[in-house]
Order: sequence, then C-alpha cells, then structure tokens
Amino acid sequence: MRKVLLSLFIFFTFQLLAQEKKPYKVIAYYTGKGSTIQQYPVHTLTHIIYSFLKLQQDTLTFHNDEQRQTVQQLVQLKKQYPQLKIMVSIGGWGGCAPCSELFRSATHRETFAKTTVALFKEYAIDGLDLDWEYPAIEGYPGHTYALHDKENFTALVKKLREEMGNRYLLSFAAGGFTGYIDQSVDWKEVMPQVDFVNLMTYDLVGGYSTVTGHHTPLADYRPGQQSVQKCVNQLLQKNIPADKLIIGAAFYARVWEQVADSNHGLYQTGKFKQGVSYKMFPQYFSDSSGFNYYWDKKAKAPYQYNRRKKLFATFDDKNSIREKTKFIRRKKLGGIMFWELSDDLPVNGLLDEIHKTLNN
Repeated sequence: MRKVLLSLFIFFTFQLLAQEKKPYKVIAYYTGKGSTIQQYPVHTLTHIIYSFLKLQQDTLTFHNDEQRQTVQQLVQLKKQYPQLKIMVSIGGWGGCAPCSELFRSATHRETFAKTTVALFKEYAIDGLDLDWEYPAIEGYPGHTYALHDKENFTALVKKLREEMGNRYLLSFAAGGFTGYIDQSVDWKEVMPQVDFVNLMTYDLVGGYSTVTGHHTPLADYRPGQQSVQKCVNQLLQKNIPADKLIIGAAFYARVWEQVADSNHGLYQTGKFKQGVSYKMFPQYFSDSSGFNYYWDKKAKAPYQYNRRKKLFATFDDKNSIREKTKFIRRKKLGGIMFWELSDDLPVNGLLDEIHKTLNN
C-alpha cells in the first residue's frame, strides 16, 4: 500500500511540475537583417515575427530581394534552434492603408489567403501575424476605417484559417486599449481561429499625447488610463483563453520635451520628442545626462526626468520586465512579445531578463 501511495505521490508531483514548467511563448518582432540576428540570444525565443512584408494589391509579398534574403536566413535558424517558429507580419503603424477597402471584398480575402499559403510553402515560413491598426476605429492619420471592418476582419481570419488548416500559425496584433477591445474585433468569432493574440500593451500614451504618462505600465494606476492588467482583465472577462494572450513589452523609451518640473514630469503637459532604443539607454540616461530614475509602485513602471532639459521618459526596463513575467505566471498567460529585437542590447539586455525570470 505504501508503495502504491508513493507511486501516486510521485506521479502527481511530476504532473504538477510539468504544468508549472509549461513553456511560455517568447515572441520577438524583428525588423533587422538575418545576417546580424545571432548577436542576440536567439535560443531563448520561441517565435520571430519578421516585420513587415507588403500587400501588392491582394497578394502578400516581399518589399525587395534584400527582405526576401532576410526571411530565408531567418528560416535557416530553425536548423540550429528546432523550437523556433518564423512568422511574417503585414501592416504595422502606417502600413495597412489599403486594408479597410481591400478586405471588404470576399474575392480579395480569398486571393490574399491563397497567395499567403503559397508564399509559406515556397519559403518554409511558419505563419502570419496580422497587424491591422485598426479595424473599425481610427488608427494612422488619414487611413480609411469603417464599421464593417470588424466583420471583414473576422471573415479574413476565417478564410486564412480555412486555407492554412492546422499547418501554419495565425496570430494578430491587437491594440492594448479599451477602444480597440470593444470595437475592433469580434473576439468570440476570431479567437477560435487564431493560435494567439499579441497584445500591444505599449504606446498606451503615444506620440500624439500632449500629457505625459506611462506608455507600457503593468498595473492600473489612474482612472481612465490603460495598462497591461486592464487589457488582460477585459479579455479574460470575455472568456478568452488565458494561454492565448501574449502581453507586450517595449524595448524602447518615449521621450517628451518642454515638461514642467512637477511630480518629476509625470502627468504634465509636454511635446513628444523622440523614441530611444533600449540599447542606447546607457548613453542616453548616463550619470552625466541629467536624468533621474523613478519607480511608480502603483503602475509598476519606471520613468526618468531631466530637470535641466525638461525631458520626461517612459519605458520598460529590467525591473518592469520582472513584474510583467510575474504577472504572466500568476495569470497563466501564454507568454510575452516585444517590439522589437533590434532595439535590445545583444548581451545582458531585456530578452536575457525575460529568459531569466519567465522560466525560472
């Protein structure tokens, strides 16, 4: 009897450990060259989403031969890293101008789906990420959007899945804010068709804002503000499977100028100045730069303020990445993605921090 009980104990212990050690997705958006990607810890990634291919009428294709070569080089990485999936993306901020008009046509949706699968077969690509910013609501200034985008997005996803079958991965990049969640996507119809959704829980205070704030905060911190937590909770309330939710991290800072010296520049009026890659942080935020570091305990987000130059910066760093990976584990989410790998330090960067904290 003791042996039986011991065997059962060992069995269930291993089962629990197996569940706890379930591999999380670590997804890198990447805009760089295939020849330089191995300077980064590629072995820690599960997916690379190369961004962005283009729409030529209703066909997915490369911008040029250099881009084609880059995708071929990325696909070759799978020989060295068997766990790795190579996907491609279309759209992005400013990159989906024809999407509203194009995908309202069933004929165009079918052609797009068929030519996408043909491209994947030819180049051994593993899947597609749709980054339409945004269906049914205003996105990039001047781009067409209409209420019927929502149903057309659903039809597009269904047609893609029909053509792809289970052979290829399908995901989409979703706005991490309430307006998108409520108006752009029919979640009940779309989510069964996709493998996961990449939540763009960054740029939540974007370049058009004239008031500073956290652009990629984890926690709810102020009425009316957006956060990772708010986005995830809204989707869980819609009964979206937690393991299909991939939260976003930003490998860059957003900087505002002409920001008053009050509350260390947080929630003050200002003018967007620039983005700064994480790999440039040691230089941009050096000891002699005039910036001072602050941590918002409520938002679980860092920021810096330069009193002399009246500059405010909001970003992710190792501290906020650790909080995000803890949140993923606590909520049993699917994993984390980030924009983008080229912005990271090749050694001891944010990807290293994700690897260290997410799976240990």
